[in-house]
Amino acid sequence: MMTATIADITLAMEIIAPSCLAEEWDSIGLQVGRDDWPVQTIWVALDPLRPIVAAACTAGVDLLITHHPLIFTPLTSVDFNTNVGAIIQMASQNNLAIFCAHTNLDASRGGINEILATRIGLKNLESLDSEAENGSGIGRIGDLDGGTDLLSFAKSVKENLHLNSINMAGAPDLPVERAAVCSGSGSGMLNLFLSSGAQVFVSGDLKYHDARTVEGANLGLIDIGHFASEHLIVESVAERLDQILAGSGFNVKVEAYRLETDPFSTL
Repeated sequence: MMTATIADITLAMEIIAPSCLAEEWDSIGLQVGRDDWPVQTIWVALDPLRPIVAAACTAGVDLLITHHPLIFTPLTSVDFNTNVGAIIQMASQNNLAIFCAHTNLDASRGGINEILATRIGLKNLESLDSEAENGSGIGRIGDLDGGTDLLSFAKSVKENLHLNSINMAGAPDLPVERAAVCSGSGSGMLNLFLSSGAQVFVSGDLKYHDARTVEGANLGLIDIGHFASEHLIVESVAERLDQILAGSGFNVKVEAYRLETDPFSTL
């Protein structure tokens, strides 16, 4: 078995989440570290939080792959007294590289949106963004077997995603045969949903006026929260990356970090 480097992992991640799919404004790829650093252990997580980075350093992890970027807007300085600066300092001192796959992982085939759509029972998936090519793009739209009503569908979404609570807008008896999803913050995709022919939109971070707009169009909306709509990608990326690296002859241990929790609590 061969020893992998950060550069090798980057090539493997291109298969899972091609960088060309990232939005122009996004910050992806290697954010801390060097391409020639050797990699024996990888953790996959949703967020590059300080406790996760500290745990990775303590465990001797070589690479932390996250969905959300550590460095999103350009830094004018690296102040170790700030949260981001402290994380960079900690990671650098422990030779922990940090890599991000963000909107490219949202848009990719087999990425977050497809996993979310499949998990809630949608079939015959298409991109919600009609301008996307080769089945990629932000958001997905698909069919429900046999159709149902909004309330029943909302209950099934809650059950399939193992959630304690969700928010729903629209008439409970609204017939639903087709649904659209957008992982993360879905407000920006609302107009695409309204013109898609789907009866219900499943996403996170939806707003009061989004709900009123959907309600006025006699459609449905289900807000599952930002965390729940994206955290399900962690296990998938870990499994796929492990398979790719093993198939390429690299001796790398890939683990999903399983201790993350939603920052919001339901009282």
